[in-house]
Amino acid sequence: MPDGWEVGIDVGGTFTDVVAVRRACGEARAAKVATRPGNRVEGLLAALEAVGLDWSDVDDLVHGTTLITNAIIEDDLAKVALVATRGFRDTLEIGRQNRRHLYRLDLPPKVPPQVPSELRFEVNERIDHEGRVLEALDLRSVDEAVRKICESGAGAVAVSLLHSYADPSHEEALGERLRERIAFVALSSRVNPEVREYERTATTALCAGVLPLAATYLDRLESAKPSGSRLHLFHSAGGVASPDALRELPLALVASGPAAGVAAAGSIARSLGTGQALSFDMGGTTTDVCLILDGAAQVTGERELGGRPVRQPMVAVESIGAGGGSIARLDHGALAVGPESAGARPGPACYALGGDQPTVTDANLVLGYMDPERLIGDGMRLDEGAARAALDPVARAMGVDVETAALGIVRVANSAMVRALRRVTVERGIDGRGCTLLAFGGAGPMHAVEVARAFSIDEVVVPAHSGVFSALGCAEAEMAYSRQRTLRMAVADWDRERLHRARRDLEKQLVAPLAAAGHDAGEITVEEVAAVRYRGQSYAVELSDPPFEDAARMGERFFERHRSLYGFATEEPWELQSIRTRAFVPRSRDRSAPLRERRRAEPARVRSLPCTFVAGEKRMTPRHDRAALVAERPLEGPLIVEDAWSTTVVPPGATLVPDRDGHLRIDAGRAA
Repeated sequence: MPDGWEVGIDVGGTFTDVVAVRRACGEARAAKVATRPGNRVEGLLAALEAVGLDWSDVDDLVHGTTLITNAIIEDDLAKVALVATRGFRDTLEIGRQNRRHLYRLDLPPKVPPQVPSELRFEVNERIDHEGRVLEALDLRSVDEAVRKICESGAGAVAVSLLHSYADPSHEEALGERLRERIAFVALSSRVNPEVREYERTATTALCAGVLPLAATYLDRLESAKPSGSRLHLFHSAGGVASPDALRELPLALVASGPAAGVAAAGSIARSLGTGQALSFDMGGTTTDVCLILDGAAQVTGERELGGRPVRQPMVAVESIGAGGGSIARLDHGALAVGPESAGARPGPACYALGGDQPTVTDANLVLGYMDPERLIGDGMRLDEGAARAALDPVARAMGVDVETAALGIVRVANSAMVRALRRVTVERGIDGRGCTLLAFGGAGPMHAVEVARAFSIDEVVVPAHSGVFSALGCAEAEMAYSRQRTLRMAVADWDRERLHRARRDLEKQLVAPLAAAGHDAGEITVEEVAAVRYRGQSYAVELSDPPFEDAARMGERFFERHRSLYGFATEEPWELQSIRTRAFVPRSRDRSAPLRERRRAEPARVRSLPCTFVAGEKRMTPRHDRAALVAERPLEGPLIVEDAWSTTVVPPGATLVPDRDGHLRIDAGRAA
């Protein structure tokens, strides 16, 4: 067991959270500081200082970041050139037939292609879908493309040749030529070795667009890191990776912070024995939700970001622009909240940093849920007068008092969160009413019970250290790498040798960085998932721990799973579309045990302040210090539970029972 400090840091849009653990003596520290968008490395150092540490005190630092996600959403990307097979340079422009706005003909049907026409180039070559070379790579056309790219001023290059997932040799040769002249080159056979030409090309172009940004940030981190400390970053598939492994594949950092929170939520779900759970992470900028089944977060191979597809294994997090900093406004007479956010600077009006727009945080303060006398991250004190002043124009326009307007803002935000919960449950064939809602983040516990009621969920759990939960997920993370590869192997042409080579190659690629980090073969676990579909079907069914050596048994498993998901299965021919492999180093049980919250030895004074739960009615509501709650002693709502960085609202009709691990278990009950 390490003797030094292990630190998890999650850099969010508004706050940066830090958890530091020294397992040898069982000591833990946590803090929250304002995010420094202009200098993220400085923000990391400020987070360490907030828990009384210098980076030289740290053995392992695991970091979650929104850097890559924000760059894609804000279209802050490098100038990218694309190299494609002759005749396929316009794949990005053609895209799919789906319209973004089905009934708005006045709006563009698609986002503009990331790479404009003048930066798209072709080379002569052709490989078929089974990896057979139909036309050798023409080096003269390669040299001509390289010359034009250098003249174009592009800062990065994306290479996406037809069927390179089946044979990457042409892309590799082209990549070698390009790297002689250009520093940043992304190959689709490495970024996304799968079928679907448009999605593979778009993902590779995005990867190329963030390569310079990621390299600059990782270089700054590495230069600031002391030689005796190890640095890893949390990636979107639910594990941590080294900076070297992420330099070539920076898209793995998409949704890095939310994935860390989901990983920690999965650990809590396992410890509670919860078969179905929903992680509910509400921060300052977004709310992120994810379905957790049997302690494992659901994984997807594709999501959309900034209107463009991103294809890679990642935790299936649904993000919406509804956080504490989301701005409320009247839109054609209707109250709307988000997705615009006040961010860290100037932040909500109640932060008194220059913001004057009404936000969800301002509404919660006006309703009495937050205590203006308590300090939050970086010693900030909330200004209720500024919050009321920001909400007043909205209230006047609605013809109601400020408290009623604040209640409306909170309810509109809650409705958006309920819709997100439906997308990760009902739209995937899961009855979400039987799930436990795991609420965390700075604002999640304030909204969780009302959201649960609106979704007909009975139980809410606010985990220990809920205010810095994603940082805790970083500190508790395991090293893991995931890759997916297309095979398209029909059952009638089952090729055990080809399948064995593909599995062996994937495992070799994923085990290599773990071995480089000092882990021997006995420490590394490899898991596999097979994506199987009927021939001609668009989307596949995933099978965990698949019987690769027995095609007949694979077919039986596929039919069983298809029947359970869709209510039917046929005996039609099927194929193994792709395999996904994950290699990781499991945490030992003593390392992954949840950190207990500190308890007060003496009872704390409970005071009461007025809160508004129903329009026009204020109720004196007791406020409890979380550290002073007595385990297993029920408390009836309404009440407020406060800790250093978050507030839990237990409205009338709900019942709270603190457990012995520091989790708050709430029976949502019915609205009183």
